[in-house]
Amino acid sequence: MTIEESTPNLHAAMSAVRTEVGKAVVGQDGAVTSLLIALLCSGHVLLEGVPGVAKTLLVRSLAAALDLETKRVQFTPDLMPGDVTGSLVYDARTAEFSFRAGPVFTNLLLADEINRTPPKTQAALLEAMEERQVTVDGTPRPLPDPFVVIATQNPIEYEGTYSLPEAQLDRFLLKVVLPVPPRDQEIEVLTRHAGGFDPRDLDAAGVRPVASAADLTAARAQVKAVQVAPEVLAYVVDICRATRRSPSLSLGVSPRGATALLATSRAWAWLCGRAFVTPDDVKALAPATLRHRVALRPEAELEGVTAENVLSAVLATAPVPR
Repeated sequence: MTIEESTPNLHAAMSAVRTEVGKAVVGQDGAVTSLLIALLCSGHVLLEGVPGVAKTLLVRSLAAALDLETKRVQFTPDLMPGDVTGSLVYDARTAEFSFRAGPVFTNLLLADEINRTPPKTQAALLEAMEERQVTVDGTPRPLPDPFVVIATQNPIEYEGTYSLPEAQLDRFLLKVVLPVPPRDQEIEVLTRHAGGFDPRDLDAAGVRPVASAADLTAARAQVKAVQVAPEVLAYVVDICRATRRSPSLSLGVSPRGATALLATSRAWAWLCGRAFVTPDDVKALAPATLRHRVALRPEAELEGVTAENVLSAVLATAPVPR
């Protein structure tokens, strides 16, 4: 079967993944789509939301629907880098050191409440996120493929949190904000729980594997083949360069951010069934792809300006190719 012939099957598989996740998670369709885009781009995701909006359940359901291994690390103030990457352990029986793999050796790593641990441990993920390997005692150890970090964090105004360093923020392909669900969806959540739904038992919820790592690999190849016209490439660059000129920002989007926006726009176009990227694709993915790559000036923060405000203004003024 050629790639072209397999396209409908792959699109159907990705659509089925959304359906399966919906069996456990009410609403959050945008977040599910964003996570699929990240997987298609081999990128990492930062999920932000107050406690109790199903961040952890969302990741576990996605892993179950894709038949991927997932592990969870609860980030705490006393977590050490070796607790994430693994460490050498002395075996008294053999009088030798052996490597004990940490939870980072998985397909989907759920880094829960990543902003509750100090920067030293946050930085332990940098090599894994960028190089897809970890180095322990001078020996590099490759991570599985696929490997994606999905980190959750509570909003920074909550007590007991640490700001993520800019270098690590830039390693996340997307920052997805999970809102508190509207009233009708919250009623649906309670209705499910009243009916016996147990978020710890996804099998009972009926979530089953409908796609595989092989499907994901094939889909990634097709995403890379999505065409981007020179005018759309220039549009991506113009958006990113405009953030660097914004008087409200002390840090604009880097060239890495521009390549990220290109990648996510391609993935979204593919999910929409198109073999080319439109300016609307770029506009749709710009907020989630760029919001964590800019830094506000202190005076702008005092005036109540947000990164979303700045990006909205940039998208409203950047010339759209016809």
